[in-house]
Amino acid sequence: MALTDRDRRLAAAIEDGLPLVERPYAEIGARAGLSEDEVIAGLARLRDLGVIKRFGVVVRHHELGYRANAMVVWDVPDDRVADLGNCFGKFDFVTLCYRRPRRLPDWPYNLFCMVHGRARETVLEQVEFLARSCGVTDLRHEVLFSGTRFKQRGARYRRGEARKEAAE
Repeated sequence: MALTDRDRRLAAAIEDGLPLVERPYAEIGARAGLSEDEVIAGLARLRDLGVIKRFGVVVRHHELGYRANAMVVWDVPDDRVADLGNCFGKFDFVTLCYRRPRRLPDWPYNLFCMVHGRARETVLEQVEFLARSCGVTDLRHEVLFSGTRFKQRGARYRRGEARKEAAE
C-alpha cells in the first residue's frame, strides 16, 4: 500500500480531531491544501486502504458532568448477541456497544456496553432499565465502574519525527 503525499497531508490534518465548525471538512481541506470534496474522498480512500479503521468522536464525559461511567459486560447466547446489541444501542445512555470473544474459563462475557451517568445510582438504575427493556433480566452480567480516567485522543498517523517537523 503506497500512500500519496495527499494521503499523508490528510492524515496529518485529522490527527488532532475535526474542528468544531459548520463545515469541518472544508476547514481540514484548508489546512491540508485540499478542497472539501477532496477531503471527503480522501478519507474514504484511507478507510478503504485500512489506514483509518474507524472515524468517531471522543467525548470527554467528565467535563460534561458525567462522573459515573461503567462498562457493563453480558454473557449472551451467541445467537442473540446482534439482536441484543441493537436493543442496547437504542438507548441514549449507552455510548458504546460491541461484541468481544469470551476468554473461558475465567471470562464468559461477550457483549460489552458503556453506560454513563452523573452518579453511580443513576448508572445502576439505567442498567436495570436496560435489562428489563431488552428482556434480559435473567442474563449474567457485571457492572464495572471506571476507577481511573485516562487521556483520550484520536489516532496518531505520523511517527514522532514527522510530527515534530510538521509542528515547526
